[in-house]
Amino acid sequence: MWELFTHSSNLFFSVSLCLMLLLGIVECLLLIIGSTSQGFLDQFIPDQLLETHPPDVELNADHGVFVQFLDWLYLGRVPVLVWLIIFLTTYALFGFIVQAIFYNFTQTYFPLWIIAPACFILCMPIVRICAAIIAKIIPQDETTAIHSDELIGRTALVILGEAKQHYPAQAKVIDQFGQTHYILVEPESDEKFQQGQNVILTQRTKNGFQATNFN
Repeated sequence: MWELFTHSSNLFFSVSLCLMLLLGIVECLLLIIGSTSQGFLDQFIPDQLLETHPPDVELNADHGVFVQFLDWLYLGRVPVLVWLIIFLTTYALFGFIVQAIFYNFTQTYFPLWIIAPACFILCMPIVRICAAIIAKIIPQDETTAIHSDELIGRTALVILGEAKQHYPAQAKVIDQFGQTHYILVEPESDEKFQQGQNVILTQRTKNGFQATNFN
């Protein structure tokens, strides 16, 4: 058994297991002194993943394939540190199990350059399942943060500039919690929005929202 952990072909899995234990120890020490690594880790996560959205709803295509993939892995829906521990544990155990089974039949291990990337890819569905389970167990903090799509259908007030198609102007909109959001709006048809005009948000764009005239 010890050879399984120390063999050079299993180096990545041993390192992953050690990192997982190290993260757990560091976090425990930070909790003792009244701190946490969560805020530090969040800065490495795309902002779209930190926006509040229903747990069973995937991000739309506007967010890019890479961000959608991270969201599919539930990264951002569970604390980043917890997700890292899930990934490192799953990757290490999956690799050790595959190597142990292969060794049982062949008395040798898969080469490192084959097994390391292969397990990285194959363990992702397991990581997603584990993260999804944890996301339902961990209590979510009550928050008034909303996903930007929830602003669609609300009335916005143009406060700066004149809006034309492909030339947005600044507007403000109040969400269901009474919070004010400053956004960019442009007409969805060939019309203009003047400063002080109320418009209804109809859909997201790359930089803001499209809107229609408020009747």
